[in-house]
Amino acid sequence: MATRPPLFTIGYEQVSSSAVLDTLSAAGVELLVDVRAVAASRRAGFSKSLLAAGVASRDIGYLHLRGLGTPAEGRQAARSGHYDELRRIYNAHLATPTAQEQLDELTELVKAGRKVCLLCFERHPEHCHRQMIADLICERVDVKVEHLAAPPV
Repeated sequence: MATRPPLFTIGYEQVSSSAVLDTLSAAGVELLVDVRAVAASRRAGFSKSLLAAGVASRDIGYLHLRGLGTPAEGRQAARSGHYDELRRIYNAHLATPTAQEQLDELTELVKAGRKVCLLCFERHPEHCHRQMIADLICERVDVKVEHLAAPPV
């Protein structure tokens, strides 16, 4: 059986959209999966439509899995540096039917061998729910995780 490509993750905190696009292209990413509950950003180029257009210009697909986003109270915990609280809130969220359906959808994309990258805001994956998603995918699929980091501005 062929080895699957890694599951990539990336955060856009402190980076430009062009740096993220360059990093995704260099890694050979085929599909960017936006795992934000709200795909809007004050950072230029990271709102849903602009991000989708940006990755499309690099021949990368875009998929927003809103159901895998962090609930508002989890985002607040992360902003406050309460990462244990974030994990508790997000684990409870993952038990919801929508989150389970979208986790299954993501699992199938990774199983199919697509070069998938999870995107969220936080630069450091250990401070973000995308690490938790990646860990769950690793439990379901024989794949390793590679955290990408675009150069900061």
